[in-house]
This record gives sequence, C-alpha cells and structure tokens, in this order.
Amino acid sequence: MSEKVYIVSVGMIKFGKYLDKSIKDLTGEALQSVKNDFGREFSEIEAAWFSNTGWGMSEDFQHCIRGQVALSAHGIEKIPINNVENACASGSNAVHGAWTAIKAGLYDCTLAIGAEKVYHEDRKKMMEGFIAGTDVVKTRKLIEQLKKMERKRKEKLAKKQGTEAIKEKKGGHSAFMDLYALGARNHMKRYGLTQRQLAVVSAKNHTNSSMNPLAQYTFPLTVEQVLEDYEVAYPLTRSMCAPVGDGAAAAIICSEDWLKHHPELKDRAILIRASVLRSGSWTSDDIAKRASMAAYKMSGLGPKDISVAEVHDATAFGEIHQIEQMGFCPIGQGGPFTESGATALDGEIPVNTSGGLLSRGHPIGASGLAQIYELVTQLRGEAGDRQVKNPKLALAENGGGNIGPGEAAMCVHIFEKI
Repeated sequence: MSEKVYIVSVGMIKFGKYLDKSIKDLTGEALQSVKNDFGREFSEIEAAWFSNTGWGMSEDFQHCIRGQVALSAHGIEKIPINNVENACASGSNAVHGAWTAIKAGLYDCTLAIGAEKVYHEDRKKMMEGFIAGTDVVKTRKLIEQLKKMERKRKEKLAKKQGTEAIKEKKGGHSAFMDLYALGARNHMKRYGLTQRQLAVVSAKNHTNSSMNPLAQYTFPLTVEQVLEDYEVAYPLTRSMCAPVGDGAAAAIICSEDWLKHHPELKDRAILIRASVLRSGSWTSDDIAKRASMAAYKMSGLGPKDISVAEVHDATAFGEIHQIEQMGFCPIGQGGPFTESGATALDGEIPVNTSGGLLSRGHPIGASGLAQIYELVTQLRGEAGDRQVKNPKLALAENGGGNIGPGEAAMCVHIFEKI
C-alpha cells in the first residue's frame, strides 16, 4: 500500500459560456492543459475518473458511459474509466476516487477530470436541472412553500413602501438559491449576520477573480455594487449567487513510488494529506463539520495550520457557513470574521483566492477540480497577482446536492507543499 499520494499535474480551461462547444471539446481542452503541465504522455495513466452531472439532460441525452465517450474521443481508452456523478461535489469526488485507488495499491498513476456544460439559452430548462441534486419530490413541495413565503414578504414590503412588489426574473432561479437564502435568514436571526457582510464576501471574491485569467468573471465589484444588484431571494442579490457557466479541469495523481521514478516532477508535486468523502443526513448534524473533522484527523492537522482555502460558495452565505464549519472562526462569527479582512488575500486565512464559485464560475462537474487547480497553483507559488504569501498547507471543501438540512455529498481535501 502506498503511504503517500501526490498531485503531480493540474489543468484547467477558462470558465465561461460555450454554446458552440461540446463536452468532448471541453474535455479535450482540459486534457491538453493538464498534459502541458504533466510533460509526459498519457500512456502512463492507468485509470481515470470522469466527473459530469448534466450531459444526459442536454440535447445529446448522454446519460451513460460519459467518461468513455468523452475520453475516447481524445485517445484515452481501454484503461478503467469510472463515471462520477455526485452533484456539485462530483469533481472532488473524482479526485477522491483516483486517490483511493492509488492508496489501495491498485494503480500508480491516475487521472481525475471534470467537464460540464450548464449554460442553456432556455433559462427555465437550465434552472430546473438543478433540482436533480435533491430529493425531487420533497424539494418541489418545499420550494413552493418558500416561494409563497417570499411573495408574502415582498408584498408586505411593497405595501409598507407604497410600491409594487418586485417580480422574479423570467425563468426563475436555481432552487438552491432559495435554500441558501433560508439558511442566511436563519443565521441573521440567530447570530446577527448582516446583508452587508454577505456583500463583503462577494466583493472579495470578485476582486480575487479579477486577477485570475481563467475565471468566468474577471471584473471587480464593490460592496455597494453587490448590495445594489437585483434581489434573487432575500438577502441574496445576484452578485451573491454563483453564475451559470461551462468549463473543465483535471488533475493527475500518482503514488510515492511512481514519483521516485520521475524525479524531474518532484519539485512541483503536491502531497495529498487528506481526502475525505461524506454523505448528508436527514438529521440536524452538519456534514461540513463531520467531513472537515475527519480530514483534520487524517492529516494530523487543524484549522489553524491551513494557509489558504477554497470553499463551496455557491452563494455568499455558503462561504460564511463553510468557514465556520471548517473551524476557521467560531460558529456564528463568519460575518464579522470576513468583514475584518481575515479571509482576504493578505488576511489570516485567505479564502477563495480563485474568485470562488461566485466569480470563478460553477460548471458543476468541474468545480471541485477547479478548486484543486487553484490550491496546487498557490502551493507552487504560481498564482501571479493573487498569490498568497508562502502557503504551506491548503484545504478544499466541495459540497453537492441537498439532503435534509445540508449537502448530500461533500469532499474535503488537504494538500501540502513538499
């Protein structure tokens, strides 16, 4: 059994909207990117994990053998190819699978790759796809309840202000935005989180992405601009919600023995100190706390050891919640902690240096791998203007779907510069 497992290569394409490209096209571009970093032939890869969630819901109707179809189009075939679909956690789940197989001694060199096309000209069809990451029957009922509550709130507010109630944008929004908004309102009521603190998260991440050429959004936003954007579901404005887009990212993972036989790659290899996958529950426990505690135990580390982190900020509240659950600040203090500048590039624990899902983008099956791409880049000292000072240890938290009070699936990884 291999004692240590490394990421030896990463690749990523610019996230955006690619109506004129297919999943095969995006897969090929990510493969070329990771190959450029690898500097070797793919013939050394013994197995692959392919992450995608929505190809079957597109015009192609490609529900099955997605990895075999996408990878064989670029000459990767015959080897074991594993298809991974675990909602928004799929990309990091692919890395976990590739790591597990090496840890078990089955392979010495594996590939994890995620590709996704989420953007669609039909906004309603695009948004309805997100509900598949939940218990659909239960969620439809819950969403109707939340919509009624929101309509009443808007009507009450409009009556108080003497104006007409704001109508929702045609095509609606992802069901997850209503769930995040509910979580944010509960946090505001219980701990005093403010809408401005949520805006600080979004403004910070937009500032970070303005220095990331592979981000979907590369323009900065001020706190005031975030607050002035149109409301999606109170207290969330559009700028506090991750955009819809397409993209692909990849990583090549190897054993310690393989790396010893390729010493030219050692200087840029990143050690995987922990790789954890957990599932949600209908009970009131928090999956993020369970997953992060397991990762800290596996690595022998704690939250104070982490130099830089990428967390699942599908909304600004998502980042607030996750930095609390990861232990970077006390529960209930995520808002003030962020507002203090602690999570900025030069802060105590820089969070979402890539711009996060909020601004780097969120092509579902590729998001977890994009987080890992960013952290490997940071640990290598190759992040350019957004480079964190001398990072040693990095954490990636990637959640997916919804079960009960939290995510249905979650991966937490911890990486170390060697």
